[in-house]
Amino acid sequence: MAITKRHSLRIAAVGVVSAASVVLAGTVASAATPTAAVSAARPTVAKAGITAKPSVTSVKAWQLFRVTGTATGLKAGSKMVLQQKQGAKWVSLPAVTPLGSKGTYSLGVKLGLKGKNDLRIVNGSTASPVFNVTVR
Repeated sequence: MAITKRHSLRIAAVGVVSAASVVLAGTVASAATPTAAVSAARPTVAKAGITAKPSVTSVKAWQLFRVTGTATGLKAGSKMVLQQKQGAKWVSLPAVTPLGSKGTYSLGVKLGLKGKNDLRIVNGSTASPVFNVTVR
């Protein structure tokens, strides 16, 4: 059998494709193993959460009261911001306190908007459940 130039090119092409397949299969297999090992070795991150409790449920206008609570999954020193629902929007009030090293905070608040006030504490996209304080 005479080996032609065309036959030689076919053999070379098949050899290159075969070698590339073996190399890629080995790369994919070795890449899959470390990823699984790395994800298994990562510690699970606790979901951030905030609790909030007012010291009173009813106050006179501009009377001082406290909002206390805890936060999990947030760094100490993070800003805890009081928000008030005004219409359909949540508005940040100028009442901010840092999160303590033990994950607790305490915030002094004075409200002047009479009636039932829906409030919450936020840090970034994490928010506490809504609580109410009535100003009379």
